[in-house]
Amino acid sequence: MRWSSRVRRRLTILNRSLGWRCLGASLLGAAGVVAFAPVGWFPANWLSLGGLFGLLCAVIGGQGQVRHGALIAAAYGLGQFLTGVSWVYVSLSVFGGMPAALAGLATLLFCGVLAIYPALAGALFVRLAAPGYWPRALLFAALWVLTEGLRAWVFTGFPWLSAGYSQTPPSPLAGYVPLLGVHGASLASALLGALIFEIVRRWLSTTDCPARGWLRWCPALPLVAAAAILAAGELLREVRWTQEEGEPLSVALLQGNVAQEMKWRPERFADSLHSYYRLALENPARLTVLPETALPAFLDQIPADYLDALQQLALRRQGDLLLGIPVAEGRHYYNAAVSLGASGRQRYDKVHLVPFGEFVPPGFAWFMAMANIPMSDFTAGSTTQAPLRLAGQHVRVNICYEDAFGSEIIGALPAATLLVNMSNVAWFGDSLAPAQHLQIAQMRALETGRMLLRATNTGMTAIVDVDGRVLSVLPAFTRGALVGEVRGHSGATPFVRGGNWPVIGLALLWIAVSGRRRTGSATA
Repeated sequence: MRWSSRVRRRLTILNRSLGWRCLGASLLGAAGVVAFAPVGWFPANWLSLGGLFGLLCAVIGGQGQVRHGALIAAAYGLGQFLTGVSWVYVSLSVFGGMPAALAGLATLLFCGVLAIYPALAGALFVRLAAPGYWPRALLFAALWVLTEGLRAWVFTGFPWLSAGYSQTPPSPLAGYVPLLGVHGASLASALLGALIFEIVRRWLSTTDCPARGWLRWCPALPLVAAAAILAAGELLREVRWTQEEGEPLSVALLQGNVAQEMKWRPERFADSLHSYYRLALENPARLTVLPETALPAFLDQIPADYLDALQQLALRRQGDLLLGIPVAEGRHYYNAAVSLGASGRQRYDKVHLVPFGEFVPPGFAWFMAMANIPMSDFTAGSTTQAPLRLAGQHVRVNICYEDAFGSEIIGALPAATLLVNMSNVAWFGDSLAPAQHLQIAQMRALETGRMLLRATNTGMTAIVDVDGRVLSVLPAFTRGALVGEVRGHSGATPFVRGGNWPVIGLALLWIAVSGRRRTGSATA
């Protein structure tokens, strides 16, 4: 009897300890969201991941360590996603017409599914970790990157809030992006977080080094390593991987600011056409870009004289106008970009469609019946579409969510000299989504060494330089045009040539080495 009560008491203490660790992990995940736009305090990602690393290290070797590691990391992911992608609720409830309770449940379930990926990283980490902070730090970073990569691929992928996206300029880790892409920045950020935890642990510990004062830092290897990662990233930011090509190009990016709840109403159709024509007329440029589905009708439903008027505007400037509009071909519907002007009629059809927003996954017709989402049954375009030849540039067009997939964007490079993203994020209202989406676009410019033009309906319309800096941006929820001058670029960054494979290979190598060390230490 005494024995059983003692066991129960110990299990109660253990479960209480696990509960506090899960609570701490969820708070760390939520707090880490400030590393992403619109706040953009990038060191928060290092500190957040460093805290998670410490919580996971604390359960290594304990009873039920794999289960505890999975629960702690899942709590971290749930805190992060419930905070960082809360705009999913806005799109489902406010604009999708779904009942509030059901939209809240759907958002919770969605974030719960996303939390499976960090849970997998946590479980594998405590299972494979070998003794020593270096093997553990490298293993943690490798597993974090691989599970982020899985999240960006499984079920068409959802790479939002990947750690690397928080490391856009002015973060020193932005220097790694042209080499290894966003996942390379994630790798560096997770490794840096683990090293910061070790630095703090040594500072607070009196057992590792009995000396006082600054000597307590000895040995200072984790501090030196962290400084080296930051210094190397900052030096890499100065490297220019691509070269300017052609003459400067004047551009006008139009933001109509049509509220999502008004966009598809028949009585607003004429106003939408008039607004975009006036914006194009009053802001002359060789390349004019309208946002995704700027005109709320299929191309063959737009009055021919209206399209002729846009065509004449472009011809008058010896340039081109790129129009976001759905296109119907028989029984197929495409989310498309159509060009008018001096270069002739060309078209790009969106390839990577959004589940539930642009196509209905098998078995989920019941879900879509409860949400009022127009244009939710598109057909994907061909994966072999060439860049559009517009205003003397080879333009790699991508529509909305497509710019979240860097490995797909580089398929048209190095032939493309300029990137153009056309988006409608009005679905997410005044939430975190528009600023986060612009940050994702910054990463694509960094990865490819190309300037990026972003035309949106309600924000954030912007021009992004090759180094990932936002040169200019229109205020959100305003009607206007962003006028500027850009340059095409030629050449290829290492990421354009190698894609995600180098960073995946590096992560797999670290995991394999860690597994061997774990086996060796267990045998010894």
